[in-house]
Amino acid sequence: MSLSCGVECVLLLGCSRWAWRRCTYVGSNDSETWPLATPDEFEPVPRVCRLILAVYEPDLRNPQFPPDGGYRLNPDWVLKRVTYEDTLGRSPPYLIYADHDRKEIVMAIRGLNLAKESDYKLLLDNRLGMQMFDGGYVHHGLLKSAVWLLNVESETLKRVWEETGREYQMIFVGHSLGSGVAALMTVLVVNHRDRLGGIPRSKLRCYALAPARCMSLNLAVKYADVIHSIVLQDDFLPRTATPLEDIFKSIFCLPCLLFLICLRDTFIPEGRKLKDPRRLYAPGRMYHIVERKFCRCGRFPPEVRTAIPVDGRFEHIVLSCNATSDHGIIWIEKEAEKALEASVLCLGLTFKLLSCIMDYQQWLTCWFLQIMRENKSETITVPPKIQRLERLQTIEDEHKDALERAVSLNIPHAVSTVEELTENKEMEAGAAKANNGDSPKAEPELSSRGTNWDELVEKLFKRSESGKLMLKKESNPTQIQ
Repeated sequence: MSLSCGVECVLLLGCSRWAWRRCTYVGSNDSETWPLATPDEFEPVPRVCRLILAVYEPDLRNPQFPPDGGYRLNPDWVLKRVTYEDTLGRSPPYLIYADHDRKEIVMAIRGLNLAKESDYKLLLDNRLGMQMFDGGYVHHGLLKSAVWLLNVESETLKRVWEETGREYQMIFVGHSLGSGVAALMTVLVVNHRDRLGGIPRSKLRCYALAPARCMSLNLAVKYADVIHSIVLQDDFLPRTATPLEDIFKSIFCLPCLLFLICLRDTFIPEGRKLKDPRRLYAPGRMYHIVERKFCRCGRFPPEVRTAIPVDGRFEHIVLSCNATSDHGIIWIEKEAEKALEASVLCLGLTFKLLSCIMDYQQWLTCWFLQIMRENKSETITVPPKIQRLERLQTIEDEHKDALERAVSLNIPHAVSTVEELTENKEMEAGAAKANNGDSPKAEPELSSRGTNWDELVEKLFKRSESGKLMLKKESNPTQIQ
């Protein structure tokens, strides 16, 4: 009897401890050790949020639902607008915008439309471990959408980039469902830059807002120099490791499902998660907008933290009433704008403080020199110059550190440098040519460099009699080489 009571007490204490830790876990805990982002690197985020919101407007000259301050874009610079009727379910609607003031060419892709069956088809066209790509795993449906989109718009983007003197930045942005398409499209462009006239990697950028988990961990870290993911506080989607197709097929309501996922993930060791090559993650460098604190009411001036995490990459579901509202593009735009204003204000105050310190130090120097002259001393001491405030590590160094961290944790298919992966691919391609097919047949892989663009398209699509690309209804688990 006493033994059973003891077991019950231990079980009760264990469950109480788990419930306390889960209920008190807040979104800000995910990034509590990350450094703050600088205003310069976060400055484009509110702007690209407004561009995504502009996709929802039927007429930008007479907007119906403009954000605070308007869209702040020139309707004459919108090069192309594409609706559901134009994409025929192959991709969410999008627009192409040439920002001549900032020298940017932007493709903005909207998020999931709950009323459109075609958007659900993109989400449901996937299974765990179904699609390999570039040495990792990706979401099959989102990859097909990205391939179709690049195949259709590559000539337009190439023409605009060349007409603008080959100097403009090429930026792909998306929200929710569109973020996955934009991220995978960026990966395709990085590895097939000839499709856009040989644009250098340094001129490519992607902003994935409220990103879907669309690529394995090794790819998420590898492309962190070109893909930036923005997460607002408690957003559920970047934290939900359960495949999207399982979420939308579930008979449970979303809050109940999130609780069950939270309960299940508690008993999965962190090492097991990292070692699973099929597990998908939010892509690239992470920017976390934090605006709420534990046991405090209301919203605080938001701050933006950034890092390229390898372990602890938004792995915990946050049981919060804001888990779904923080996913909305409207809230992301508002809080990103506030965060940028607060960051600029803080930076201005810092410069003013430094200016005052420098003025005071200059006054002290003059006063000290005057005393030294009065005492006719031969030794004159000059205070050291004030060092400029700089980040402890550059963005490039952080990317290299993240790649090395992935290798040290034995992440499947991880490489220490991007160049190393490129060399390995070239060696493999040369060995395959030398063997002329005599080597044992490997599983076909969708490789970014191991195949030309036409082969890549043919593997994912079929052509109609008129020559147009048609989505394949069913595809075997593939890795196309």
